[in-house]
Amino acid sequence: MVSLKVKRRLFYTFAALALLALISNIVVFSGLSSDSIKDQLGHIKDQLGGIPIPGRPKKPWHAGEKPGSPLEPVDVHPISLLMQEADMNWRKYEDGRSTSFKQTVKTYRRRHGRHPPPGFKDWYKYARKSNVHNIDDFEQVMDDIRPFWAVEPKVIRNLAANMWRNQDEGVACIHIRNHKIVKESNGSWRSETLIKLINKFIKYLPDMDIAINKLDQPRVVVPWEDMQDLLKKEQETRRTPPETIDEFSTTMEGFLNMTKEDGGGPLEDPQWYSHAGKQYMEVASTACPPESPARRDGVSAQEAELTYKDRLGGLITNFNKTSDLCAVGPQIQDKHGLLYASSSLLATKRLVPIFGECKVNVNSDILFPANMYYKHDARYDYDDESDLNWEDKKDMMIWRGVTSGGTQVADNWQRMHRQRLVMQMNSTEMADKEVRILTEQPEKKGEFENYRDFHPSDFAEQHTDVGFTETWGCIPDCSFYENVWTLKPEVPMAKQFENRVLVDVDGHSFSGRWIAFLESRSLPIKATIFREWHDSRLFAWRHFVPMDNRYDDIYTLLTYFLGVGIPPEKRTVGSGDANGKAYVARHDTEGKRIADQGREWAKKVLRRDDIEVKAVNLLLARGKLMKCRYICSGCFSNIAGLLMIIVIALAIQEMVASWTNTMVSPPPIKARILDLLKEWLARL
Repeated sequence: MVSLKVKRRLFYTFAALALLALISNIVVFSGLSSDSIKDQLGHIKDQLGGIPIPGRPKKPWHAGEKPGSPLEPVDVHPISLLMQEADMNWRKYEDGRSTSFKQTVKTYRRRHGRHPPPGFKDWYKYARKSNVHNIDDFEQVMDDIRPFWAVEPKVIRNLAANMWRNQDEGVACIHIRNHKIVKESNGSWRSETLIKLINKFIKYLPDMDIAINKLDQPRVVVPWEDMQDLLKKEQETRRTPPETIDEFSTTMEGFLNMTKEDGGGPLEDPQWYSHAGKQYMEVASTACPPESPARRDGVSAQEAELTYKDRLGGLITNFNKTSDLCAVGPQIQDKHGLLYASSSLLATKRLVPIFGECKVNVNSDILFPANMYYKHDARYDYDDESDLNWEDKKDMMIWRGVTSGGTQVADNWQRMHRQRLVMQMNSTEMADKEVRILTEQPEKKGEFENYRDFHPSDFAEQHTDVGFTETWGCIPDCSFYENVWTLKPEVPMAKQFENRVLVDVDGHSFSGRWIAFLESRSLPIKATIFREWHDSRLFAWRHFVPMDNRYDDIYTLLTYFLGVGIPPEKRTVGSGDANGKAYVARHDTEGKRIADQGREWAKKVLRRDDIEVKAVNLLLARGKLMKCRYICSGCFSNIAGLLMIIVIALAIQEMVASWTNTMVSPPPIKARILDLLKEWLARL
């Protein structure tokens, strides 16, 4: 007769096997993976990695180590510390990259709660063949697409296919059928360049209509309350069925029939309205949370600055916040052309599927890589042969441009962002002005304090070359500028690289020269309110120097990298000037380091190959909304597996009950397993 001890061993064995089978099925059905555990372990590793090791000597940046090695600043200037923090954040980004297709798919599912779109495997092969550095960098795409999951696919199809019909509303359309572009409607240079791009990978794309913004300014501003409803619905639609058919639907209601030019029923109204020449924050604030500064009165500039600036020198600590109109919009609404008096704004409060090259944070346009970065244009292309080594460049900051940015009239041009930059860099204009910089404390070498009495005129004369080449975009004309500006000669892109510092600011919208600046051996400084396709892969203070859109930190930046003044111990009687107390050592190594890191990174992640791969990923995700088929082809085998578990569990209970009355029976699990089965079936 079998002993009680043996019976218990048999019971535990069967129970363990049943539990293992149950856990395995739950993991498969729910999409759980070991990656989430790895992420947590990696986070712990990152935290431990930041703990200094006692007795380990610190290497200064000037020790000649490679640009990729960790940073350990030699002084406590805020810029040095910001560079160190940016370096740590970039390394976390690097460490989190997927290295296989399986890992990429798991990362996609974990982050977005959905399967990748049909064709994802082909895209993965295409991306790997193109040597894409970070295969997981699709956050911007998913953020842009996300609210559209709450909209009926036939509505999206109708809008995308027909918004071009009123040609005064600034929308072009590209129609793809059977892996060919069959028509371009209401085209422009933007859609023409995009067609050249799409034709390189069109074999991967399903039938679709792509609506493109022809205007410089972004278009879609969905009120915050409406957007929260859309995002809630999107969250409820997330699911990852165990098995699906990897293909797009071929029968789609509301799809444009290109043979008959049939719009698929009544046309949806995109509800465009004009807001040109008016304050943009009147529109933008509606897309902000009720508690944000954009919708609250009485928020001071100092309160807003706490979220993105350092009290020392006003340096940027959070570059994303500098373009967050919900946070800083009230402070800069009178200091940027788009915000004060936009020139061509046609907006809508409705969520419509329009592609655009840039947007501000409150917009719901779908970002695609700007055509200016893809097409070859001598005005915006980088030419390595024309660039100089860092050591051979002039100690100058250069900027050239035209007076674009907003609707300019005689009494408002001082509020435009480009005009403000030129005025702040003009030695004559700044002759009787004082600005804030950081200066080294005389009694504490290597430590810094605010110095608010810096006279920038002489410094601007010696180290800046900033000016307009043409007046443009004025109403009724630009004659009011005749006694204001002395126009400067144009400087070709290649000649600008002779200067050590390149500053980049917005025009009517984004600046098309930004990638070329990053590719150069010069130090790029950036101020913008616009978001672009590549933002998630660029790290401020590692790949470029961020600047406030008010430009109140520009002299702090320039004096740090170029140096100013005489060290206190070397001053003599009579050697002082108006800035006698100001001294900042030249940080040439730090400037070169950022320039080198930005250049090396741009060669890895901002290539035309990267633009192509990004565009494929975007259009596949867009195609998924149209949408792909989710048919569970392996349900029956999985249901059979669950039924097997139920049988095993019931058998165990019966065995225990028949063997002994002294053993405590395990709690009934039949009902729980059936509940799991019902829950899983409901997700299909």
